[in-house]
Amino acid sequence: MYKNIFQPADILIPKTPDFESWSVIACDQYSSDKEYWMRVEDKTRDKPSTFHMIVPEAFLDNISMPEASRSKHEIMEKYWESGMFATMPNSFVYVEREVTGGFVRHGIVGVIDLEAYEYTPGNSAPIRASENTVVDRLPPRIAVRSSALLELPHIMVLLDDAEKSVIEPISEHKNELEPLYDFELMENGGRLKGWQVSGEAAEKVMSAINAIEKPFPLVIGDGNHSLAAAKCCWENIKKETGLDTHPARYALVEMNNVYDEGIVFEPIHRVIFGTNIEKFVCALKEKIAGKSGWRLEYRAKDSSGAFCVEAENVGNLIDKVQKFVEAYISENGGTVDYIHDLSAVSEFTTKSDTVGILMPPMDKSELFKTVAENGVFPKKSFSIGHAKDKRYYLECRKIR
Repeated sequence: MYKNIFQPADILIPKTPDFESWSVIACDQYSSDKEYWMRVEDKTRDKPSTFHMIVPEAFLDNISMPEASRSKHEIMEKYWESGMFATMPNSFVYVEREVTGGFVRHGIVGVIDLEAYEYTPGNSAPIRASENTVVDRLPPRIAVRSSALLELPHIMVLLDDAEKSVIEPISEHKNELEPLYDFELMENGGRLKGWQVSGEAAEKVMSAINAIEKPFPLVIGDGNHSLAAAKCCWENIKKETGLDTHPARYALVEMNNVYDEGIVFEPIHRVIFGTNIEKFVCALKEKIAGKSGWRLEYRAKDSSGAFCVEAENVGNLIDKVQKFVEAYISENGGTVDYIHDLSAVSEFTTKSDTVGILMPPMDKSELFKTVAENGVFPKKSFSIGHAKDKRYYLECRKIR
């Protein structure tokens, strides 16, 4: 059994009175909503912010990645040299995040060992990807992480801990910990609180994880592609240096118990732009509709409806939809985006050349079972909460 797959680290917390400006949502959120990111840009202008160290995916179509990466690296160096970080040595950070529905998501920020992680299907690693990794999506992430001084986590790792033996005991004794921050996140992201976990408390966390005797106790919930990029960067460093240990061997993540009531799985809908709606819907029904099974709904400007799809499980259903969408676009043109919120789907489908496919929700109890049986889910299979509930950047770590 591989031990110490999740460890404390020298975690950096910014010395700022304005955590709201500092902390912005994950770069892969609101990828079709440039206005969201323009508001974030306005709110963080001339202020220390993680926004200045990331490349939002919404902007990827009109920037030069080499130039953008250099700019981000320069800002990381500037922030580091200015002394704006306080170091929490050999520590975890226990976090509580208010999310949609009035729930609180409990987590621990620490590092995972990339030697214990694999993203290729069919592997036997103790840390596994939850969805299929699209290699073409890795270069922008690799460009930002390569040569970067700092890493910022938006990766969420899910722990298979039905006994609630790791995170929950910390929650019960949080008043004994050193508070680090407590503030409202921008753009209605909810409240975020953090406490330092070090010394004996940190040792108890590691011992509790090591005591979980399962083939793979950790699955990546969010940030699959960012973690795959971190893995690629570490493999490159090993080849270039011959080193078997290095700060970049580890990746900073937030770990959550999949059984936490604040972990809610939301479907990720497909929105197809630049298509003939009637032709698309006819082809969709012809290709995957069945007499019974899962209910699949579609939505467009002047039409909507639903039909059944025969599938063994929700993962199989998503796979059928994804393969159809990719094949249809390849033959007929158009583009697809992956949208978390139903309200956003409704807004996009007011256009005469846009159709949305509303995916059904997934029971989170299926996660580890499906990964064990099938290797991975299709890409963009589920989301942990609504878009605004995604992880915001805050903590950093030095990786070179």
